[in-house]
Amino acid sequence: MRFRPFLLLAAGLLRGLAPAAGQGYGQFVDPMIGSEGLGRVFIGPSCPFGMVKPSPDCTASPNSGWLPEPTPVTGFAQVHVSGTGGGPKYGNILLMPFSGPLALGDNSAHRQHEHAELGYYRTQLAGAGSAAAGIGVEITASPKVSFYRLAYPRQQPRALKLDAGFFLGEQPEPDGREAQQFVGSEVEVVSATEVRGYSRIRGGWNNGPAYTVYFAAVFDAPVAEFVTWKGTRLQPGQKLQADSGEKTGALLRFANGAGDTLRVKVGISFLSAARASENVRAEIPGWDFDLVRRQLRARWDALLGRAELHPDTPLDQKKLFYTGLYHTMLMPVDRSGENPLWNGPQPYYDDFYAIWDTFRSSNPLITLLAPQREVDIVNALLNIYQHDGYLPEARSGNANGRTQGGSNAEVLIADAFVKNLPGIDYRQGLAAMLKDATVPPGGNEEQEGRGDLADYRRLGYLPSGVPRAGNRTLDYAYDDYCIAVVAKGLGQLPVYQQYRQQAGNWQNLWRDGYRNHGATGFIMPRDAAGKWLDSIPYGTSVRQHPTFVYTPLMRENPWYVCHWCAFFYEATSWEYSLSVPHQVPVLIAKSGGRDAFRARLDTLFEKKFYNVANEPSFLTPSLYHWLGRPDLSSQRIRQIIAQSFNATHFGLPGNDDSGAMSSWLAFQMMGLYPNAGQSYYLLNAPLVKQTTLHQENGRDFRITAHNLSATNVYVESARLNGKPFRQAWIEHQDIVNGGELLLEMAAQPADWGTRQLPPVTE
Repeated sequence: MRFRPFLLLAAGLLRGLAPAAGQGYGQFVDPMIGSEGLGRVFIGPSCPFGMVKPSPDCTASPNSGWLPEPTPVTGFAQVHVSGTGGGPKYGNILLMPFSGPLALGDNSAHRQHEHAELGYYRTQLAGAGSAAAGIGVEITASPKVSFYRLAYPRQQPRALKLDAGFFLGEQPEPDGREAQQFVGSEVEVVSATEVRGYSRIRGGWNNGPAYTVYFAAVFDAPVAEFVTWKGTRLQPGQKLQADSGEKTGALLRFANGAGDTLRVKVGISFLSAARASENVRAEIPGWDFDLVRRQLRARWDALLGRAELHPDTPLDQKKLFYTGLYHTMLMPVDRSGENPLWNGPQPYYDDFYAIWDTFRSSNPLITLLAPQREVDIVNALLNIYQHDGYLPEARSGNANGRTQGGSNAEVLIADAFVKNLPGIDYRQGLAAMLKDATVPPGGNEEQEGRGDLADYRRLGYLPSGVPRAGNRTLDYAYDDYCIAVVAKGLGQLPVYQQYRQQAGNWQNLWRDGYRNHGATGFIMPRDAAGKWLDSIPYGTSVRQHPTFVYTPLMRENPWYVCHWCAFFYEATSWEYSLSVPHQVPVLIAKSGGRDAFRARLDTLFEKKFYNVANEPSFLTPSLYHWLGRPDLSSQRIRQIIAQSFNATHFGLPGNDDSGAMSSWLAFQMMGLYPNAGQSYYLLNAPLVKQTTLHQENGRDFRITAHNLSATNVYVESARLNGKPFRQAWIEHQDIVNGGELLLEMAAQPADWGTRQLPPVTE
């Protein structure tokens, strides 16, 4: 029977009724949550950590490629990122179906009945005058191959555009910061059923060197006529458009056949076009679109099913939770066997986009659900260090490039170490951490390592005038703490003693006695001579000495000051002054003690100084735990989630940042929250009545919130494996061992968690 998904089922499926795709956990994933507004999530099909990510590209502007109607779709590219800020990256190898003459022109179209679900995307192209109008597009994927099923209107010629020159973020300014720039492309019609080529692009968000995405497009019908192009020159019948620094592509018309569908498999590779073709044969040898779709869903269901919510959990909560898990496991991207820079047996991952966002909750969630995957990720970081000389803080397009604060891959190593993840060379890990902490990167200090390291080692802080001096000093201190943790565990006591001391360097920018809105003490600018600054100089004038006043509520510098050069980047001192995850008791003391700290936290939330969309604030709602008030932590977390998250297209309060925002939400819904680099999880009141973790080691761990209701939102008491459990935190090993944490819920706070505070580890 001919498959006519768009022409026969428009009255049903295309109006939002999803076709049957099994009843696994993937049914609760909605890729559109967070697609609009600030979330910027990828909405197309992808395997867990998959290399290929096909989806619509709606002009060359958006980071994820997709924008809502009425913005038309330009085509469907094969490589994207998810949830990112800054400039775009990728958007390579654009495919666009059309009917009409083989001519260059605008084939963009609007979308009707657009639908995205886990592992599957579909739409019907529309628009008066569009050569693509009436064509149905369906997409699924394997790890390295996009699979398209295209349904053309009856009696219309089946044509296809393959554009190797398209990419996201193109700007007219040469070498524009964060703009991608064209380097070269090539396309070749190698047979009646296959076209190969590549796209070579440089720059983008990480200002990286050129990367090359090779492709092989394979069709289930022969090409009857084709035209290739270079620049704006069309050449009918010319099979090869070799790279000469101009954009290339191909226009294809397919022979008439028994049906009006065309199936296209687009494999990609970072090694060669021949390898891309081999990826197609290896991963999708046949033409059964629905089989590939089911296989992709099965991959996800097996992974998502490691966290099982109680069947009675409300549907919107299931959607938020499982979509959060899904978003967390889209990146980084597993490119093992596809590394164009060096060979070797170690896993290779790219698109760490970026560790300064993901170390707090994304990587700990991967550790909890898929610890072997986290082992591979850490080993990939060490592999990059071994060959490139530094651990990446962010990496994309096979190149390190960007540091926002510290060298936070060190937190991932420490987190794996304290959670006893096997199969990692922690001595090599410590060497990599010490390289970051002792050897200035030189050259472009935004690329990797620690910028202005000499100042930090000499002064114990970064002085005003150094870009992002505030958040970098805080990060360096925490990264030094992580070095101390690993060094102590490996028996390297002199290293431990040195970095344990340096872990307190954040205090060198703590301005005692400085008051703002009733709070005392803030991380504030200080010059190299040790002088505190109320006004910060800018520019290079030696006559006028221009300055601007700096306050703890300043979120961005004035327009005339480089935004990347601020004392704090993307946050205020009110937020960052609470970002000391390794020395919270010291922070409380320096803020004036328990009562003063409680008042400070209350002011932060009640005056809306808190911003959940900024990752350094992720731990902040849980700081009440160190005051013996986990009930207040739970109260704040519930308020934040109710106000900032929902199951709509606008359901994320900020850039998802490779799953950072989503993983924070998923943890809090379970009632857990990690303090990355440390071995415990804080316990908050869950939002769901029960979560069962089906762990890789075969042991289940269950968190049950007994009597949870709209009013019973406080933990009254707890039992771990039947024994009273009075602390509001739990060790990772307790979860790994399996068992049950039973939380008795009540309408009023009790004394649970008030006496035994979270551990202080050094």
